Amino acid sequence: MYQETYCMLKPDAVAKHHIGEIVARFEAVGLEIKRMQLSEVTPEQAAANYAEHQGKPFYDGLISYITSGPVVKMVLGGEDAVKVVRKLMGATNPLEAAPGTIRGDFGLIMDENVIHGSDSPESAEREIKIFFAE
Repeated sequence: MYQETYCMLKPDAVAKHHIGEIVARFEAVGLEIKRMQLSEVTPEQAAANYAEHQGKPFYDGLISYITSGPVVKMVLGGEDAVKVVRKLMGATNPLEAAPGTIRGDFGLIMDENVIHGSDSPESAEREIKIFFAE
């Protein structure tokens, strides 16, 4: 089933110049880039996106990190796009991510794990509205 999903290359991916390599992986499997923008995440966008983590010990660090520098925000479309992107990203912890996945190849530590991707079609819809509000 065709669907759209949200994906963000985090500040560490941008700072280490991995944008092209990561985008090429999405295109190589047939995903379409529907929208893409290099920008910074506002504190309001970060709070809305990570609302489920509010009150957890890592929340403040997460917000600080995601707003620390430019990110690449994307809407990707394709067959089962959410599942495809999640598989390409690899495990959340780069140390547990398989070689050949984005986090396995470009991530070093849990707190800077290169990429965020929606975990469901519902999350994708919500995140697209947060980061691509008209």
